This record gives sequence, structure tokens and C-alpha cells, in this order.
Amino acid sequence: MTNLIEYENSSDEVRVIYDDIRATRSSDYINNFWKALANHPPTLRRTWETLKEVMAGAGEIDPLVRELIYIAVSVTNGCEYCIASHTAAARAKGMSDDVFAELMVIVATANMTNRLANGYQIPVDDKFKT
Repeated sequence: MTNLIEYENSSDEVRVIYDDIRATRSSDYINNFWKALANHPPTLRRTWETLKEVMAGAGEIDPLVRELIYIAVSVTNGCEYCIASHTAAARAKGMSDDVFAELMVIVATANMTNRLANGYQIPVDDKFKT
């Protein structure tokens, strides 16, 4: 089991990152993912900065759609933690049960057709190539 670093037991370097997580999310809660990464502050900092930029930074993709993409990839990769945390984030951004169900059908269908295309080693149509 990974040691989870609580705020009160963290180094000054980790506290700065925890404070930024709290400020960015407008919440005092630091989840276990960040507490685990705090065992290696450079990884905590790098991962937080990347996630903050990609998920909360400026961009053309709506924040809810970003969460839906994250859920889809997490389901495909089998990451229970990320499925749970990003499903909670998506629900907070307005995802309904019906949207979640539709997302799961799309993920399942994409995984099925991906495996069929890979298994049959289907060549890509020329008109699909860019």
C-alpha cells in the first residue's frame, strides 16, 4: 500500500502544490491520487501542472467533454481510480446518468470495433488517410 502524504505531514514543497490544487479546485479536499504522488514531489508537481493545464486550462473542448474523454480512456485502460474520480468530476459538471450510459455504450463499441480491426489487420482505406 502506498503511503498517503497528508497536508499536515507534508514538506513545504508539497504544501505549495497542495495549496495550488485547493485554490484551482476551490476546495480544501486533496484526493488520494495527489497524496500518493507526494511521495515524490517532482512527479507530484509535474503531474499536477500537466493535469491543470490540460483539464482546466483554456481550450476549444468544453470542460464536461474533457471529463467524458478522460472517463472513456480510463475505462479502456481499466483504471478504477481515474474512472471514479473523473466520473465524480463529470457529474459535478452536469453529466447525467443517461449521458454516462451512452458514453459506456460508445466506449464498449469502440473497443469492440478496434479489436476487430486489429485482429483482422484491416488496411486503412486510402480516403481515410490524411
